[in-house]
Amino acid sequence: MPSLSELIERYIQGLFERLGQSTVELRRHELAERFGCAPSQINYVLETRFTAERGYLVESRRGGGGYIRIMRLQVSRPGLACAIQEHIGDQLTPREVDHLLERLSGAGLLSADQAGLVRRAIARETRSIAPPVGDVLRAMLLRAILCVLLIDRDSGGEV
Repeated sequence: MPSLSELIERYIQGLFERLGQSTVELRRHELAERFGCAPSQINYVLETRFTAERGYLVESRRGGGGYIRIMRLQVSRPGLACAIQEHIGDQLTPREVDHLLERLSGAGLLSADQAGLVRRAIARETRSIAPPVGDVLRAMLLRAILCVLLIDRDSGGEV
């Protein structure tokens, strides 16, 4: 019999398949009620099964109107720069930036040196800016940098 974590993971992956989209939005509380578990169990599944290394980016907003947005990164398809822009969203925490860069580096789309350079540049420019403005700026910077790096790579140097 599958564990609760496996059931939750299968349910979320099934949503991607049923909806046919690369982004799924959920409410942590509703998901916990559905599976009869604590919201911390949902957090555990998200942190261990929906990681950047596994091709996912998770964005979470807490509170009464909070949600969980899970984005499936499809890094091998054509139009990669556009796909990245679509997945980044309006705000990114430093952790989300790290996860995305690790995923792109692991997939061979960015070198480790490029990922490190991007990480340091974004951290330097946003370190003194408090959320949510820092999160918005971080997303804008990452979107612009990746667009240049990935378009440059795909087009043979022509931007």
